[in-house]
Amino acid sequence: MKSPLSLALAATLLGSGLTAPAGAQTLAPFTDPKLPFTVSLPRGWLGANFNDGTGGVSVVSAKTPPATLIRLLYVSKDGRAPELKQEFRNFEAGVTQTGGKVKLFRGRNVTYGGVKGVEREYLITGGQTAVRVRIWFGNGAKNLYSFQVTDTPERYAKSSALFSQVLASLRFRT
Repeated sequence: MKSPLSLALAATLLGSGLTAPAGAQTLAPFTDPKLPFTVSLPRGWLGANFNDGTGGVSVVSAKTPPATLIRLLYVSKDGRAPELKQEFRNFEAGVTQTGGKVKLFRGRNVTYGGVKGVEREYLITGGQTAVRVRIWFGNGAKNLYSFQVTDTPERYAKSSALFSQVLASLRFRT
């Protein structure tokens, strides 16, 4: 079964035009009682709704492209035991199906907010678009989590550092 998180992430990347600089940012606490976590997000960023049926929060650094994108998504496991490597395979297949090419730079096991997961960094190209993406799939007690940052290759180092700050602020609700 294809994960709705993997497919939503893949579909968002190549035709989005989301590539503006993250820049120096101050984080502000963000809470929503519907979310299974609290987090601090870049102050002044805008909420984005991709109408893809995912739960979570998506923010962009600017109202119009180009803009840096951060997505913090989750889906209930409903008693299933997701396989994180399969989630990445689904993501990569989704990018390929939309005409993109995927190049893996790095993968590692990492824990955020007490939830263990796997994180990978990619270069995704397609048409005239090239983006760097950092994605973490986490396997929580009740939910599968998928968190990502997307930016241009030139600005990726700064936006990835900002994403690290966001992830360090993450607290899962029990």
